[in-house]
Amino acid sequence: QVQLVESGGGLVQPGGSLRLSCAASGRIFNFNAVGWYRQAPGKQRELVATITSGGSTNYADSVKGRFTISRDNAKNTVSLQMNSLRPEDTAVYYCNANIRRLYMPTVENYWGQGTQVTVSS
Repeated sequence: QVQLVESGGGLVQPGGSLRLSCAASGRIFNFNAVGWYRQAPGKQRELVATITSGGSTNYADSVKGRFTISRDNAKNTVSLQMNSLRPEDTAVYYCNANIRRLYMPTVENYWGQGTQVTVSS
């Protein structure tokens, strides 16, 4: 069984910072591409940032220059550093990863349970 667990969400004032973490646990052979998504109330889930196993990154235009995604392959963790937060960044943030389990021939896609980020004064 593989699990993705997000942490680090909370309430922050506009202009503030938060750091989200996503930790994968279980019998993992490869922790491949990972993405952070978010979903605000009444809106569709949207892609925020992605990072490949080799460290290549991609960001939504709305967060470029403010958010930074990084990973620690040895620990099977991915982080999202969020700076200069705005009220419109308020959402539930989800981690999504492509993982190949130990002894399994295929890559499977997993979602975390989400962590709430609220940006408000």
